[in-house]
Amino acid sequence: MTAANEAKTILDRLGVPATVWGQGLQTRSPIDGTTGAQVRETTDVEGVIARSAKAFAVWKRIPAPRRGELVRLFGEELRAAKDDLAALVTLEAGKVTSEGLGEVQEMIDICDFAVGLSRQLYGLTLASERPGHHMRETWQPLGPVLVISAFNFPVAVWAWNACLALVCGDPVIWKPSEKTPMTALATQALFERALTRFGDAPEGLSQLVIGGREAGQRLAADPRIPLVSATGSTRMGREVAQTVAARLGRSLLELGGNNAMIIAPTADLDLAVRAVAFSAVGTAGQRCTTLRRLFVHRSVVGQFAERLTKAYQSLPVGDPREPGVLVGPLIDEAAHDAFRASVDQGAAEGNLIVGGERLDRPGVYVKPALIDMSSAGQSDLVRHETFAPILYMFAYDDFDEAVEMQNAAPQGLSSCVFTDSVREAEQFLSAWGSDCGIANVNIGPSGAEIGGAFGGEKDTGGGRESGSDAWKAYMRRQTQTVNFSRDLPLAQGVRFDV
Repeated sequence: MTAANEAKTILDRLGVPATVWGQGLQTRSPIDGTTGAQVRETTDVEGVIARSAKAFAVWKRIPAPRRGELVRLFGEELRAAKDDLAALVTLEAGKVTSEGLGEVQEMIDICDFAVGLSRQLYGLTLASERPGHHMRETWQPLGPVLVISAFNFPVAVWAWNACLALVCGDPVIWKPSEKTPMTALATQALFERALTRFGDAPEGLSQLVIGGREAGQRLAADPRIPLVSATGSTRMGREVAQTVAARLGRSLLELGGNNAMIIAPTADLDLAVRAVAFSAVGTAGQRCTTLRRLFVHRSVVGQFAERLTKAYQSLPVGDPREPGVLVGPLIDEAAHDAFRASVDQGAAEGNLIVGGERLDRPGVYVKPALIDMSSAGQSDLVRHETFAPILYMFAYDDFDEAVEMQNAAPQGLSSCVFTDSVREAEQFLSAWGSDCGIANVNIGPSGAEIGGAFGGEKDTGGGRESGSDAWKAYMRRQTQTVNFSRDLPLAQGVRFDV
């Protein structure tokens, strides 16, 4: 059975209705390049938006803890179907088995987080300068939320947004990547199981829009959708942001990353090699948090490059379903074209140490590339994010220089330093250290937990999803004042006697 047909079998088992299949979006698996059944594209986008607006009128009246109960039930459905959904992530996105399972676990974790959050949508009590007055700040449901997700995390990023939006009182419209519609269909089927068990949710609380760029643009332009959460390239994010800003809507953007690691002279090199290996080649380099730039102190760069080269040479590349494989396929031929062009240019500007070849087998499999760019510096090639397993290495002499080099990229998502120096670690985390949304010490830039807010600065878009107080993006803030006196004093001592 081909990988694409295996995916279709899982969808049938999860209860995805036969009506989703027909002339439309072609499904495929990067594992062997095979294509499967076509998915019907959504034609009634207007109806989707109207149903979502109608659902909001009902859902915002439901108490938040009751809304949390729906998310709790969804988490139970995910636990029951974890293996099937994870296998589907592997088949459609090409992730190795443990990463597919990890992505679904991330969905389960955010469900648990959101259920607790449903009883903690807290505001503030404020001191009023006027006698007999009470001021407070509360958070109210915002409205329908559009989630535009990317292929590399085809289900987890939707869950980050959807679970928080739902407990905040907002319906969700999901426009998944046209490269991974099957995982979205499976997730929607599981959510509908939870809806059935919940019992009294309004129609249109969670809807899928299957289609390409035009469908996303149509949704983003509609004023009935107050928040658009978009994950993808910086180019895509700029287009979405301009469309939404033109109607004064809100954007939550999670865009490109060009993440760096600094390895200081005191670093535990064995630990650093393991961190580089996962961060640079996990998900075949197709994470927004993938390690792409490596700054190594000149005193250890030689021995570290030797150790890293041996690690790269031993990396198992192949079918992500096979035990022991750590590097699966690139998503498609376009990804390989970008990989090939960047490797060739990097070899011309610097020194290709290891990797860069394509394996002769069905699908798009490549050997992760390590390129020494010390002599070339951070050229336009390095400053550009190629969504593939390419790591550019540089030698540095001074820690301040390394931090400056790290911050020189247009993107600002994730960063890390390996050091046993308290001074270097604390400087890296200071206001004059890393300028990224995520900064780590003695851990790689990839593999964030759901408890912390996830996102970055500059070309990464500035959005925050998942944990901490990211829930506030899905609500509107309201300052309330109650006068319980028999007088009407004005603020700032203004008098207006009539």
